Amino acid sequence: MIKRLMLAAVVAISGASVANAHITLEQSQGTSGKAYKAVLRVGHGCEGKATIKIRVKVPEGLLSAKPMPKSGWTVEKVNATYEMSYDLYGKPVKEGVSEIVWSGGSLADDEYDEFVFRATVAKELPLGTRIFVPVVQECTDGAVERWIEVPAAGKNSDDYETPAPYFEVVAQPRS
Repeated sequence: MIKRLMLAAVVAISGASVANAHITLEQSQGTSGKAYKAVLRVGHGCEGKATIKIRVKVPEGLLSAKPMPKSGWTVEKVNATYEMSYDLYGKPVKEGVSEIVWSGGSLADDEYDEFVFRATVAKELPLGTRIFVPVVQECTDGAVERWIEVPAAGKNSDDYETPAPYFEVVAQPRS
C-alpha cells in the first residue's frame, strides 16, 4: 500500500513539473548591468503539430537585444521605444529590439531545439526582479501556444497553465 502511494506521489509530481516545462530559459539568473544569454528551450510542438514560428517579446529592461541566427530559419527584429531611458555603458538608450521572430523552419513535435538571443540587463532594474520573457509558439494547421502568462501578485508560475519563462536579476559578483 505504501509503495502504491509513493508511486502515485511520484507520478503526480512528475506530471506537475512536465506541465510547466514547455518553453523555458536555460539560465535562471541574469546579472545586473551585464549581458544575459537567453537560451529558450522548446521541448515540443503544439499538441502533436510541428513548430514553424517562435515570437519572443523582449521585455522592458533588456537592452540591445541581438538574436542568434538559426540555420533554416529567418530571423526578424522589431524595434520600439522603451518606456524609460536607460544607461548603457555611459550612453542613454531609449529604444531597441522589442520583439524577435524566428520563422520559416520546422521543428517536429517529437524534437527539441533552442532559440537564442543576447541582451544587457539594465542596471536600473531592482535586484531580485523577475524578468518574464513572453513567447508565442506557432505551429502547423494554425495551432498556437502562448507562453505569456505573468503571475499576478501573490501567485507564481506554477499557478498558470501557460507561464512565460523568466529569470531573476542578481547583483554582480564582487571581485
